[in-house]
This record gives sequence, C-alpha cells and structure tokens, in this order.
Amino acid sequence: MKIRFLRKMTFLLCVIVIPLFAEWGYPQEAEIAKYPSRPVTFIVPVPPGGTTDLVCRLISKEAEKFLGQPIVILNKPGASFTIAISAIASSKPDGYTIGYAGHPGLFVVPLTEKVPYHPVKDLRQIMQFGYLNISVTVKGDSPFAGFKDIVAYARQNPKRLTYGSAGVGSFGHLAMEQIAKRENVQFIHIPFKGSPETQTALLGGHILVATGDFNYSLLESGQIRLILLITEEHSPYYPNIPILKDLGYDIPAPTFLNVAGPKGLSDDVVKKLDEAFSKAMKEPGFIKGMRDLRLTIFYRNGKDLDSHVATNYDAFAKLLKEEGLLK
Repeated sequence: MKIRFLRKMTFLLCVIVIPLFAEWGYPQEAEIAKYPSRPVTFIVPVPPGGTTDLVCRLISKEAEKFLGQPIVILNKPGASFTIAISAIASSKPDGYTIGYAGHPGLFVVPLTEKVPYHPVKDLRQIMQFGYLNISVTVKGDSPFAGFKDIVAYARQNPKRLTYGSAGVGSFGHLAMEQIAKRENVQFIHIPFKGSPETQTALLGGHILVATGDFNYSLLESGQIRLILLITEEHSPYYPNIPILKDLGYDIPAPTFLNVAGPKGLSDDVVKKLDEAFSKAMKEPGFIKGMRDLRLTIFYRNGKDLDSHVATNYDAFAKLLKEEGLLK
C-alpha cells in the first residue's frame, strides 16, 4: 500500500510540476519570437556630432526600417569607450540594448587597466559594417613622399623624427613603436588628447608626423598628405595608399565598426539584428553617408567577428607586454 501511495504521489507531482516548467519557459520563448516588440537602445561611446557618432546614427536609422522598431541612440562617452562597453556587456541579454564596442575599449584599456567586463567573455558580436580610418599623415609640403622616407629619415637622424598620437596606447602609438623596433630606429613620441590636437600640431610644424584619425577636408585641400593607413583593409577612397601589411608589417589593426550586445543574446535575436543591419548596409542613404565620411563599408558576421576579437585580444596582450604597458 505504501509503495502504491508513493507511486500515485509521484505521478501527481509530475502532472503538476511539468506543466509549470513549460509555462515558465514559454514566456521567454514567446518574447524572443516576437522580438522586437519595443524600441531598441543603441549605445554610442562618444559624444554627439563626431564621426563615430554620425556613422552609428547613420546605420541605425536605416536598420530600424527592417527591424520594425525605432533604434534610439544613447551616447555614453568617456574612459576610452569603457563606460559604453560596460553598459552593453552588463545589459539584459534580450536584444533591447546593443551598441558600438570600439577598439580602444576592446584591445587596449582592458589589458592596461581594471575594467568591469572582459571583451571576449562578456560580449557577443552581432556584425561588422565598416572600418574607421587610422592613419599616418604629414604636412602637405613635407619632403616625406612615402613611409619609407620617414624610416630613412629616422635612421639618418637619430632621435629627431617626432610624431604625435591620440595618446599612449592608441593604435597609432602602438603601430609606430612596433615599426620602430622592427626597423631598428627611434621615433620620438608626442602624445596628445586626441586626433584633432595631433592634426593641429602637425599643421603648426610642432611634429613631423601625425597618427590617428584625420580630417579628410585637410587632405583633399592639400594641407596634409596621407602616407599610410593603419587598418586591415584598403580604402576605396584612397586605393593607392598602403596599409601595414603592404609594407611587410604584421601588426594588428582591428579598427572595425561593429554592433555588439551582451554575451547571453540568443541566436534568434542575433540573427534578426544581423539581418536588419546587413540590409541597412545596402541602403542608398547609408552608402552615401559612408562615402561622405570617407569610411570603408565592410561586412563580417557575428561568429567570425567573435573569433576576430578573441584573436586580436591575444595579439594585443603580446604587443602591450613588449611595450611594457601590460597591467
């Protein structure tokens, strides 16, 4: 009798509990199925008005047509993108908070300072839609016709080749120091607070070479000259300008424009976001905007970008260790 009673109780518990589990799981699945049912927040790591802010607004405006909900831009500038990336990584993984997770906050600061996220473990890449321009420029009347001239000058004139960057640990700074080591020359680094200050110093004759972003109107007016692009792909606007690998420099330069979210995003949500932003890349408004900003359009899916981020994170750990900047 006791055994029969226990069997009945077990059966009753199964009848009651199993449907409850099904009900608990159903709302989440239903929510994913109807995603998005409300506006999506897109976090941008810079103040309004700059190139990065403009391009994020540009693609979001086009993507919301295909997503079926508004994409609201939320600017969270400061601390080399880490404030914004931290907000993305710590958000609820439901697809309603995404954003641009840029290179300073992925590959430099997390290795040199303490941040509340891990670029690989706490983020899920959704897709890549382009590249930013990081460059080496000189004044328009500079005798340096190419990057080899810069290296030759540094070799013939020790400790006289001055270059400016957007700061210690910036991509421009790290690339120039790696090149100096490989060429066995010495460049004198002058750090600034950002690319605009660096360009001003170049135009004023205070430095011989500038690295970082550049004002294309200065370039096209002849006030500055583009010598090298520190990026992974050639620019369609400056097809004759070499990139690092053209000169034999195997130095990481992941200056991609991306859409990222927290690690727990479901495959279904990532697929919907990827489809919306991928279609946005083909819209005339986006193409014109990227052309006006002189930025390269380039697609990479989230899975490949996750792998790319992990590979570059390891590469920068090695690079920063060589420079004595690893925390």
